Amino acid sequence: MNDEYLWNPAGPPDPEVARLENLLREFRASERPLPILPELSAPPRAAWSFAARPWARFAAAAILLTIATGTWFVFDSVQPFCEVQRLTGAPQVASRGVRTTARLLIGEWLETDANSKARLNMNDVGDVVIDPNSKLQLLETGAHRRRLLLDWGTLHAMIWAPPRVFVVDTPSAVATDLGCQYTLHVDPSGSGELHVTFGWVAFDSNGRESFVPAGAMCLTRRGPGPGTPFYENAPEQFRSALEQLDFGPQEQAARDAALATILSSARPQESFTLWHLLDRTTGPERARVFDRLAQLTPPPSGVTREGILAGDRRMRDLLWDRLGLGDTSWWRFWEGPVPVR
Repeated sequence: MNDEYLWNPAGPPDPEVARLENLLREFRASERPLPILPELSAPPRAAWSFAARPWARFAAAAILLTIATGTWFVFDSVQPFCEVQRLTGAPQVASRGVRTTARLLIGEWLETDANSKARLNMNDVGDVVIDPNSKLQLLETGAHRRRLLLDWGTLHAMIWAPPRVFVVDTPSAVATDLGCQYTLHVDPSGSGELHVTFGWVAFDSNGRESFVPAGAMCLTRRGPGPGTPFYENAPEQFRSALEQLDFGPQEQAARDAALATILSSARPQESFTLWHLLDRTTGPERARVFDRLAQLTPPPSGVTREGILAGDRRMRDLLWDRLGLGDTSWWRFWEGPVPVR
């Protein structure tokens, strides 16, 4: 091969190189610009602005949420324990004192006395603080779920994992995070209170489910399970009557009296509570609840009194969407089981 020809094509050609050039000639670069089809050319910038297409903002938000959730699932690590940090006093893990930190294994108990306080460090899920006089067990720490049992006492949770990953069992109900910050208290009898300060929590037991938004709370009792959620600033007579309806004597006269107080003292924001009551009443009681709810929040088109009284779920969802608390499709999406790996 003539090496000089490789650097100076003007010289005498090397036969072997010339043969290769001839074979590869059809693939040589062209100086002609590539044609761009009209339908592939970029549209005017204004045509794709968020202002021109409002749905694009929601699509972008949905994509970001999907990416964030998927990223969490991909990079989530599985550890068969949870780290406990002593905050005050002498909390115990499996009857052993915690000096600074300790590992809480699946099945073990964390206990605090009147003078002690602890934190569960779950950096990939959130931050959980356990108040004095509490007893808590680690039930599960899988790839896509962290589950605790609060036997009694108080915990404060601030969760940034995807919805339904962080779950807390109690003797009377299950609190499932939907992206939130909340306080959960359980007394020695198994009764409890859930207070939500940010986001949403699903509170359920045996198919009875309450969706609790920020600023609202929900009571629970061993046996009946979670009561009907209500805003913390609801009128006192409203709150007392609701507790009677949920957990008091179930004779019809007692229920009628409690329901009358609930409906007469309900403000427009109590529509959220009345919506839940539609699923917890039947017959004449449900009719009374719907009539008052329709006064406070007129139902949208497609929702009829007959359909609601018959238990039409689609109509109930349309009615919820009218309350200004977001679209039911969001939390219906997260009602399904958490995937396991």
